[in-house]
Amino acid sequence: MDKLLKLTEDIKILWTNYSDQYLIGIRNTLILAVVATLVGCLIGFVCGILNTIPCAKQDPPLKRFFLKLIRAIVRIYVEVFRGTPMVLQAVFIFYGLPYFTDGAISFKGMSGIWMAAMVVVSVNTGAYMAESVRGGINSVDSGQTEGAKAIGMTHVQTMTNVIMPQAIRNIIPQIGNNFIINIKDTSVMFVIGFVEFFGAHRNIVGMNLKYFPSAVIEMVGYLTLTLVASFLLRWLEKKMDGSDHYELVQEDPLVMTAGTYRHPNRGSCLDEQSREFSKAGKRKSGRQEGGR
Repeated sequence: MDKLLKLTEDIKILWTNYSDQYLIGIRNTLILAVVATLVGCLIGFVCGILNTIPCAKQDPPLKRFFLKLIRAIVRIYVEVFRGTPMVLQAVFIFYGLPYFTDGAISFKGMSGIWMAAMVVVSVNTGAYMAESVRGGINSVDSGQTEGAKAIGMTHVQTMTNVIMPQAIRNIIPQIGNNFIINIKDTSVMFVIGFVEFFGAHRNIVGMNLKYFPSAVIEMVGYLTLTLVASFLLRWLEKKMDGSDHYELVQEDPLVMTAGTYRHPNRGSCLDEQSREFSKAGKRKSGRQEGGR
């Protein structure tokens, strides 16, 4: 119990003295994770679409050569960046590019560090998203592609109007996973001097040596960020799914078999509340009275 009280006191002291640095670290983490995820998704969409362009034997040899070349480049890119740690990718990009270009390409100052961090996380995310997009496109039934071609749609029109809207919904969970992963994995950017949430923790610990209390603040902060992100992503998925409540149209007896839908406040010709029913009843009663 005494240890918990001491831990609580240390955490309170750290937050009182260094809350500004922690909050700046959280801000940098969120900015880097959001922007890098968006850019990574764009890279992944381009690579995934290029990887799914149809290539038939009857196509011109030049077209088949370029498609195979593009697929080979995309495959190498995906395998390299998925198969190596992000911390080493940061080292190779931040220190390797200036080394091989004799300083022609370098990341100087805070703006350079920000640029390097964005490039590293974006390219890493793009490698994962490329496979997610390819899987999302392949998950759409091939009959829809054939149907689109049958009505004269080009490959671009088929992808933009038929396949991609469904594929995007299928890969939304993976986009969310990559965003949550980026919130945590940006912590390795301290290796190039980028001060995000974990980098702020390292700086603060270097000043007061309270490593574990600061680590508790880090743990709670990262957990809060990921929980909020998960909640927002689930909300987005529900919004994209639309309403789960529908009612069948009953304005005509035959539409029951057509599977269409109606407004819940409108009746049918078989419903006592509808105008059609009341009119039909009046006509029937009029005929009966006339017959008498």
